[in-house]
Amino acid sequence: MSVINNKIAIITGATGGIGFQVAKRLGKDGYKVILNGIDAAAGAKRIAQLNEEGIDAEYYGFDVTNEEEVTSNIKTIGEKYGKIDVLVNNAGGLGGRSRFEDMTTEFYRFVMALNLDSTFFASRAAIPYLKKSSNPSIINYTSNAGWNAGGPGAGVYGTSKAAVHTITRALAKDLAEYGIRVNAVSPGTIDTDFHKQIKSTKPEVFASWKNNIMLGRLGQPEEVASVVSFLVSKDASFMTAETVQIGGGQGLGI
Repeated sequence: MSVINNKIAIITGATGGIGFQVAKRLGKDGYKVILNGIDAAAGAKRIAQLNEEGIDAEYYGFDVTNEEEVTSNIKTIGEKYGKIDVLVNNAGGLGGRSRFEDMTTEFYRFVMALNLDSTFFASRAAIPYLKKSSNPSIINYTSNAGWNAGGPGAGVYGTSKAAVHTITRALAKDLAEYGIRVNAVSPGTIDTDFHKQIKSTKPEVFASWKNNIMLGRLGQPEEVASVVSFLVSKDASFMTAETVQIGGGQGLGI
């Protein structure tokens, strides 16, 4: 089989946490996975791990907040393989905490760029190549913070994730005529390095988080990856513009 017939999936921010598990799962589903990140050493390590498991993988280092880098790299991938089947806009993050009164414009713009601009840049660049796929999908990441505005100091993070929820639906409307499905996942509290600082400095607080989760535990990255796997599969062929909560019933009260 020539490479152009292989399924191609790009996962941004995929050198750790949920992104790496998504890459691993899609690799096991038969995709050639393209991992993105900004740490070349971490990228090389992850590619080696995937290769050891028989997964065909490549690493592309670029900053998802940089329009030129995103556009250039995704175009290179699309031209190399003739198409893109799946784009997973996994990259994003809290970026830190700041109350609005003290928030600098630089911080505001950084968080918005990390979560919203990155989704826009990558999706726009991938669309011409997704059109060439027989089962194209974009997966975005929003958050409970997009509905409840986040905790103290996380207001702009919540704002950016609310925007991701809306751009998911807007992209789905825009791309339906091409058969490109666009959905989002909204992970709850997942046990990853995203929470590394509070886990190490305030373990009792970290442990208490499960008390607000109906299933009584934190989620695992693999549990998010399995939902992404479903959403990009033909089993989800009639799903678009949806946001799937993956939070064990978090925040619903118990």
